[in-house]
Amino acid sequence: MIDLRVLRDNPDVVRASQRARGEDPGLVDEVLDADARRRAALTDFERLRAEQKALGKKVASAQGDEKAELLHRTKGLAQEVKARQADADAADQALAETMFRIANVVEDGVPVGGEDDYVVRKSVGAPRDFAAEYGADFRVRDHLELGELLGAIDTERGAKVSGSRFYFLTGIGARLELALLNMAVDRALAAGFTPMITPTLVKPEVMAGTGFLGAHADEIYRLEADDLYLTGTSEVALAGYHADEILDLSGGPKRYAGWSACYRREAGSYGKDTRGIIRVHQFHKVEMFSYVRAEDAAAEHERLLGWEEAMLARVELPYRVIDTAAGDLGMSAARKYDCEAWLPTQERFLELTSTSNCTTFQARRLATRERTEQGETRPVATLNGTLATTRWIVAILENHQQEDGSVRVPEGLRGYLGGLDVLEPVAR
Repeated sequence: MIDLRVLRDNPDVVRASQRARGEDPGLVDEVLDADARRRAALTDFERLRAEQKALGKKVASAQGDEKAELLHRTKGLAQEVKARQADADAADQALAETMFRIANVVEDGVPVGGEDDYVVRKSVGAPRDFAAEYGADFRVRDHLELGELLGAIDTERGAKVSGSRFYFLTGIGARLELALLNMAVDRALAAGFTPMITPTLVKPEVMAGTGFLGAHADEIYRLEADDLYLTGTSEVALAGYHADEILDLSGGPKRYAGWSACYRREAGSYGKDTRGIIRVHQFHKVEMFSYVRAEDAAAEHERLLGWEEAMLARVELPYRVIDTAAGDLGMSAARKYDCEAWLPTQERFLELTSTSNCTTFQARRLATRERTEQGETRPVATLNGTLATTRWIVAILENHQQEDGSVRVPEGLRGYLGGLDVLEPVAR
């Protein structure tokens, strides 16, 4: 939820943010109108409540007919006070509901536009020239073909058991995912994060508080019988971890690294990256999550990006960092950087990590605050970023494949795979 004071004092900033996202700027005026009605209702309620209290004091000292008249007036006033309180409560609810529909205010400098309007911040490494290495006739294998040669990925049986976009990671495939995730946890520990195994089912108020029940709510699995949601990232559970709490950030940020299974319906993406394990319904991920002071959020965002890039360096992937355009941001993000690795068979970049600065948006919705040195409370800022996920296997297999169908193991991963330096095709 955005800061109401920002909206009151700088409505044009919020309108501009809405337009940059491709959202309705008219929501700003709806909020201002609801706020005006709420304040008017509160003023009426408080005026009548004060009058009611004053009459109560007069009743105590009155006698006879005067007292009877005052009691009659007090009774009528009590009903009016009750009605005005109901009006104020309804206006407050209307304000809250309208504010929940407004996305976070994008940071200055965020590119305007949609999915294709990102700005490339940097590029690291160069794609391999397989033709130069193995000859012009060499056919680059995609990750699924390699995964099947290695006995690492089984989508046929995944579909048999669970349906389309499910899979088994088998043998070295399972070991490779565990290696990636364990390396991510080690890197997170070295950076001062607390490892967490998080719940993957959360209450509606937590899912709504993180901003995931907006335009993309149809991508989330819901268990109607239990009124619970399956999370698509441990960010949700970690954002709810300190809901309704006052944190002590005097010693620096609170940082958590959540390891969890993740679930996404992938609604509306039929036919897009459905081969293999690029776009699937279930996967595993290690997610960084930081609680920081609002003024430190931008610097923490750069740190999260740096830790993501360090992970990509360890698996030796060519990648680029993009500044995501406003229209492609999630509801909670004020800015998001994606790290995209080169995918040889599709000759394009594939998102492997993203890190978002959610400023105080989620914390306001979840009532997560800090106590200042002056003894006041204020919302904290929250940020998140991916350290490793199942999708990384796609880029590792394709970028490190060799002529015979084997795959070279990046040096940074070898210690997590028992010293293996090459993944060999299995006997058929």
